[in-house]
Amino acid sequence: IMKLVFSLIVSFVTSIGVYAAEQTICPIMVDCEIDEEEVVEFEGTVIYMCCGSCISAWERNPIYYLKVGIDLGLIPQFEKPSDELQKKLDEVELLEQRFCPLRPENVISPQSPFVDYKGKRIYFYRDRDIDRRWIGDPDGAFKTAREAGLLPQFD
Repeated sequence: IMKLVFSLIVSFVTSIGVYAAEQTICPIMVDCEIDEEEVVEFEGTVIYMCCGSCISAWERNPIYYLKVGIDLGLIPQFEKPSDELQKKLDEVELLEQRFCPLRPENVISPQSPFVDYKGKRIYFYRDRDIDRRWIGDPDGAFKTAREAGLLPQFD
């Protein structure tokens, strides 16, 4: 029995290490490498983040960020979700827009701050970006984001 318990513990620890090796990029700040000390757990599986800000964002809408992370190929731990999880994921409707127009390396969600512009909603990673970088020149910021392909809801 002790051998079996030891074997299970080794398998578990090894599997966590494998995921850390496989998942190299934060699923929210996609230009950042993971920090193995910054983690969330989803249905018993560890997902690595780069910082506490990403953990906070994840906690506001974990199933949404999980679906986006899978869609972007950033969370290999869930490459093949269980049937039960797949049903949950199928209920989540992803926004057309995936990234912040002012911080294009940051994934947004329906809970992200937003503005309504030309009859459509534009999501941002942080409230202060709207105040500091959008409000001063919304037409210029919009043009730059459109040219970068960050606002597919306007295509």
